[in-house]
Amino acid sequence: MKLIIFDIDGTLVYSNKVDSQCFADTYQEVYGLPFPSIDWRRYPAVSDTTIFDAVIQEHFQRRPDTEEMRAFCAQFVANIESKRQIQPEEFQEVPGARQAVDQLRARPDCILGIATGGWEQPARVKLRHVGISLDTIFFSGADGHWTRESIIESVTQPALQHHEAIEKIIYIGDAIWDVTTTRNLNMDFVGVRRSHDQEVLLNHGATQVIPNYLDFDAFWQALESATPPK
Repeated sequence: MKLIIFDIDGTLVYSNKVDSQCFADTYQEVYGLPFPSIDWRRYPAVSDTTIFDAVIQEHFQRRPDTEEMRAFCAQFVANIESKRQIQPEEFQEVPGARQAVDQLRARPDCILGIATGGWEQPARVKLRHVGISLDTIFFSGADGHWTRESIIESVTQPALQHHEAIEKIIYIGDAIWDVTTTRNLNMDFVGVRRSHDQEVLLNHGATQVIPNYLDFDAFWQALESATPPK
C-alpha cells in the first residue's frame, strides 16, 4: 500500500503569483509597511508561518503571538476569496490534478495526504476552487508548524497509525525546498514542473519529474519508480 502526499501550490493548483502578491498586499494592509520580498527562497522553511514570523521580526524586532497570526490569516483568506471571485483564471488546476486525485482515491492500494506550507484555510479555498475534495485525505497545513518536515510528519504519523499496511510513502511537490525536505526525511519524491523547467528539480537531486497529471500511466510509473532525492 502507498501513502501519496501532495503539496498544493504549483503541485495541484497554479496560484503562486496571485497568492504571493495577496500575502504581501495583506501585510501592507494590516501593518502599513511594504512587504520585504515575495521571493520565498529568502525565508526559513518557506511556509506561511515562518514567512510571517520572519517579517514581523524584521520590522518590529519581536515574534507574533498565535492570535496575531490567526487574525492576519483571516484577512489573508478574505483577500484570497476576493481575488478568486475577481480573477478566477489565476487559480487554475494543474492539468489533470483533480482526476488523478480521484483515480488514486478510488484505488484500494493508495492512501492520500496533503501537506502544504500554506495555512489550512487559504489552502482549502484554493482546493475548493479547483474541485479537489479533502474527503478521506489526511491533511496538514503550516498552522502551528515551524518546519516543512514537521508538516509532512503530521500527515504520515496518523496515516501510518490508521493503515499499518503502508509500505511506501511518496511526496509530490514542485519546489526546490520540497526536494530538500524529502531528502532530509529520506522520503520518496516525485516532482511536478511545467515541461520547460523540469531540470530545476532534476539538478537538485529529484529522480522523477512530470509536467502534469494528464498521462496518468506516466504519473503512476513515476510513483512506482520514486526514490528519495540524491
